Amino acid sequence: MKIAVLGGTGLIGSQVVKNLKAAGHEAVPLSQSTGVDVITGKGLDDALAGADVVVNLTNSPTFDDASLAFFRTSMDNIAAAARKNGVGHFVILSIVGVDQVPELDYYRAKVLQEQILAESSVPYSIVRATQFMEFMDAAMSWTSDGDTVRLPATPIQPIAAKDVAAEVAGVAAGASLNGIRNIGGPDVFTLDELGRLTLARKGDRRTVVTDPTAGMFATVKGDVLTDRDAHLAPTHYTDWLS
Repeated sequence: MKIAVLGGTGLIGSQVVKNLKAAGHEAVPLSQSTGVDVITGKGLDDALAGADVVVNLTNSPTFDDASLAFFRTSMDNIAAAARKNGVGHFVILSIVGVDQVPELDYYRAKVLQEQILAESSVPYSIVRATQFMEFMDAAMSWTSDGDTVRLPATPIQPIAAKDVAAEVAGVAAGASLNGIRNIGGPDVFTLDELGRLTLARKGDRRTVVTDPTAGMFATVKGDVLTDRDAHLAPTHYTDWLS
C-alpha cells in the first residue's frame, strides 16, 4: 500500500515512515524539503498521485490565532488533492481533550482541523494523543525563572513519541475509522508532580512551585487532557527518562 506522509521528516512523521516501511508498505515522506507545500499547494497533486492513504502530520509554526489560518488552508488544500487523486483514507494526529479547551487558540485550530477532515468526504481517521513526554522540558522552560519552575497541577498522561508513531502507523495501515481513536500513556501525573520527578531524575536542583496561573496549561480547567479509557501505550515516563 502506498502511504503519503506529510510532515514525514519530523519527530513523529519520520518514525511513522520507518514503521510503515518495516511493515512492508511504500511510505513516502513529504515536506517542504521534498518540494511539497501544504499552504500554497505546491507539489501536493503530484505527491498524492497513486496514494492509497495520506497522513497529515504537518503543524502550525505558531500556537497563536494564526494557527487557525494554517490549519484551514492546509487542510483545504490536502483534502482537495486527496479527492482529486482518489485517496481512500486521510489520517491526522490531534490532541486528547482538544475540544474541551476553547480558551487556547491552538486547540481551537486543531478542532477546526478535525472538522474540516470530517467534512472532506474522504474516509478518515483522527488519532488523538495525550501530551508527549518529549515536550516536558519545553513546558518547564516556559515558566522557569532562575532556581524556580512554576507549574500548575494540571492532570497529564504523558506518552512517548515512539508510541504515538506506532499507533498512527497502525491506524494508517488499517481501515478508516471515520471517527476518533484516543491514545495515551500508561500513567497520570499532575504537571507539577511531573516537573519534580523530571528534575529529580536529571539531578537538576531547581524547585518546582505549584502555581495555578503558570504557563499554557494554566488555561486548562479540570481533568480534560487525560483519558484512562484510551488505548494505552506501553512506555512509562520513568522508564523513558532512564
